[in-house]
Amino acid sequence: MFYDKVKIFIKAGDGGNGCVAFRREKYLPDGGPSGGDGGRGGDVIFRVDEGLSTLIDFRYKKHYKSERGQHGMGKDMHGRSGKDLYLRVPAGTVVRNEDTGQIIADLVTEGQEFIAAHGGRGGRGNARFAGPHNKAPTIAEKGEPGEELRLELELKLLADVGLIGVPNAGKSTLISRISAARPKIADYPFTTVVPNLGVVRIDESFSFVVADIPGLIEGAHTGAGLGHQFLRHLERTRLLVHVLDVSGMQGRDPLDDFSVINRELSLYNPTLAQRPQLIAANKVDLPDAAENLSRLQKHLSGKYKIIPISALTGEGLKTLVLNIGQMLLQIPVQQTSSEFSKVTVYNEEEPFKVVCKDGIYYVEGERIKKIVAMTDLDNSQSVKRLQKIFDRMGLEKELKDAGIKEGDTVQVGKYQFIFYP
Repeated sequence: MFYDKVKIFIKAGDGGNGCVAFRREKYLPDGGPSGGDGGRGGDVIFRVDEGLSTLIDFRYKKHYKSERGQHGMGKDMHGRSGKDLYLRVPAGTVVRNEDTGQIIADLVTEGQEFIAAHGGRGGRGNARFAGPHNKAPTIAEKGEPGEELRLELELKLLADVGLIGVPNAGKSTLISRISAARPKIADYPFTTVVPNLGVVRIDESFSFVVADIPGLIEGAHTGAGLGHQFLRHLERTRLLVHVLDVSGMQGRDPLDDFSVINRELSLYNPTLAQRPQLIAANKVDLPDAAENLSRLQKHLSGKYKIIPISALTGEGLKTLVLNIGQMLLQIPVQQTSSEFSKVTVYNEEEPFKVVCKDGIYYVEGERIKKIVAMTDLDNSQSVKRLQKIFDRMGLEKELKDAGIKEGDTVQVGKYQFIFYP
C-alpha cells in the first residue's frame, strides 16, 4: 500500500541520574564522594533508505522512543549512554513539526541522516560537586529529559517529469508504454489512485524518472478529488508533460481541460504553473482527433511544444521521449535544501518569562524547566542549590513584578511550588 502522509510521536531517551556515593574501603575511612555521572539518552534519528518508497511502516506504529541513559554508580563509574533509535524513511520525505507547522528536515539523498530529537544529558554525580567548602556533598543531578515532538511526515516523490491531466486522459497507459511501470489501466475515471514511478531510458548514459500523477479535476487545489494528496508530488519535478485527450470521445474540450488544470496548478502553488510544460496530444488514432489537434496547435503551439501521440498504438512515443530528454538537458536540476538546523538558543538576558493564568504563575522557558527537571526535589541540599539558582536568575523579582503573593502557586514545567518571599 502507498502511504505518503503520516503523523507520529517521538521521544529521545532521558539522561541517566547521577549517583550519590562515598568510598568506603579499608585504610580509606574518609575516601570522599565517588558517585558517577549518568549516561546520555539516545537520539531519535531519521535515515534515508533508497529501498523504501512509502511511509507505510509508520502507519501501524505511531510512538517511538529511544533508550534512556544508564544511571551513574559508585566508585566513580559513569552510566552507559542510551542507544540511538534510527527510523528509516524513503527519499523525498519532509519532516514537519505538527504543533508549529515548521519544516525541520527535507531528506532527499540516500544515507542522509537527521537528528529529530536529542537525548537528554546525564546527571552529574556527587563527585562533581565536591569543593573546598563542601568536601562531602550529598547531592546529585537527575538526568535531563529527552526531547519529544509530534511530527508530520510527508513524502514528495523525487521525479524529473510529472504527467498531469484530467482523469482518463491516458497517463497510465503512457507511462506503461515508455517505462517498465505497470499501473492499473481501465476505461473509467480515477483508475489511478496513487502516484506511479517509472524510469525511461533513452540510451546507456541518459535516463529520467517519470511520475504518473492521478487525474486532477476542477477544485483540486482545495482538495477536490484528493487534489492535495496528488499535487504535492509535482513540487520536485523539473518538467510537466500535460497529457490531453484530443479524441473528444468523452465530450471534453482539450483546450478547456488545459486551462482548468493549469489554473489548479497556479492556485495550489504559483511556481508549478510556471514550470516548463510539454503537451502530449493523446488518442490521435481515434475519430475527430484531427480537428481537436488542429485547434490545439492553433491556440497553443506558439507557447508550448505539442507532440501528437497515441499511447495505445505507440504512435509518436519515440518522438515524445526524445523531446522530453532534450528539454530536461536544458533545465537545471533543482537544488533542494536539505540542511535544516535544529538549535535551541537561550537568551541569557531573558531565560524565562512569567505568565499568570487562573491564579497560577507559570514560569515558561526551556532552560529553567530543564534545571528544575534535573533537580532531586527530595534532597534538601539539592533544593537549596535550586533556590540559589533561582536567586541568580532573578525569578523572585519577576514573580513579584507579576503580582505574586505569599502562598500562591508557581508552576515550572510539571512541578508546582508554593511561593514564600
